Amino acid sequence: MAAIAHRDGVGETSEASRGADVVPSGHGVSRLSLHDRLLGWRDLILSNPAFQRFAGSFALTRPIARRRASELFDLCAGFVYSQVLFACVRLKLFDQLADGPLGSAELASLVPLPADATLMLLDAAVSLRLLQRRSDGRYGLGSRGAALRGNPGVVAMIEHHAMLYADLRDPIALLRGDVGAGQLAAYWPYAGNRRAANLSRDAIAPYTALMAASQPMISQQVLSAYSFRGHRCLLDVGGGDGSFIAAVVAHAPKLRCVLFDLPAVADQASERFRTEGLSSRAVAIGGSFLANHLPEGADIVSLVRVIHDHDDADIMTLLRAIHLALSSDGTLLIAEPISGVRGAEPIGDAYFAFYLLAMGSGRPRTFARLRDMLTEAGFMDIALRPNAMPMLASVITARKSR
Repeated sequence: MAAIAHRDGVGETSEASRGADVVPSGHGVSRLSLHDRLLGWRDLILSNPAFQRFAGSFALTRPIARRRASELFDLCAGFVYSQVLFACVRLKLFDQLADGPLGSAELASLVPLPADATLMLLDAAVSLRLLQRRSDGRYGLGSRGAALRGNPGVVAMIEHHAMLYADLRDPIALLRGDVGAGQLAAYWPYAGNRRAANLSRDAIAPYTALMAASQPMISQQVLSAYSFRGHRCLLDVGGGDGSFIAAVVAHAPKLRCVLFDLPAVADQASERFRTEGLSSRAVAIGGSFLANHLPEGADIVSLVRVIHDHDDADIMTLLRAIHLALSSDGTLLIAEPISGVRGAEPIGDAYFAFYLLAMGSGRPRTFARLRDMLTEAGFMDIALRPNAMPMLASVITARKSR
């Protein structure tokens, strides 16, 4: 900016103009880049009430202004929207409409809710495309409601979110660490628990069932990104009730599998393998990767939604144990939502960041951070593999260095 005249007639650059080019830093003053100055100029324009009024009335900018206003309102109203969704799931409204549209009076008797409350919920669900108005004043599934009904894993997570909402009731206190362990910490009792191997079947049953319900959509992403047919033995660490192994063996009929999880969880997996006739190809072993050696000899190890649940020190312990257990030139496959995925940033950087903070263990990590950790543990050829829905899980492979 040009110099302005001082009242004494001496040319001098104003404090305001210097502020456009420099900002305070921990070591004095730092000069802003051209990119930062352009963004600052943008911020000044977008926050100007006069510009907002102009953009909302001018024909060429009106659609953009309306879209951005709607997006901003959605952020403000998001909790209300999620509670509408939660009510629909808790009342099994999508199941009630699975066989065809129904009127509000009939739905009120099935739900059950008072007639006026039912109508309010139905209209709110229509506005969110969970439901859709049909002929003769009836209601049917909307595009989102139909998709949800076909995905029981997401429905299970929606019901589970009641705990998350309770733990996030004061997000600032959570960020400051002023609150103790909440409902999520109790729900995931293995998190940060050095004695997790002693957990009972009753203690692990809720989270094991939730993970099993959501496993099919994760398995689909992994199998679309990587083929197990070239391997002879898979070790699935933290494999839960065996849902992932059951999905993999259907695609790799010659693959032998070993599941390693807490003893009470491994018992459930063994029961599943027996029930589904997989006992000749899959075995479950109980233990804790923090306290026990991993079974050796597998040429591929999978970690499906395991790493982001744990803190760095524990993950480095696990990665080194896997490197030791893998056969020469073996492969490690990681599948989980990661931070910084283009197009899915809110999933990793907002949702999982706060979920894991409430849980009291772990954090979402970028691919770069995971690559550094894998390299430190002795892995090489680390790659992020393309898959259709990285918002559900990204797939990373690495090879054991010799």
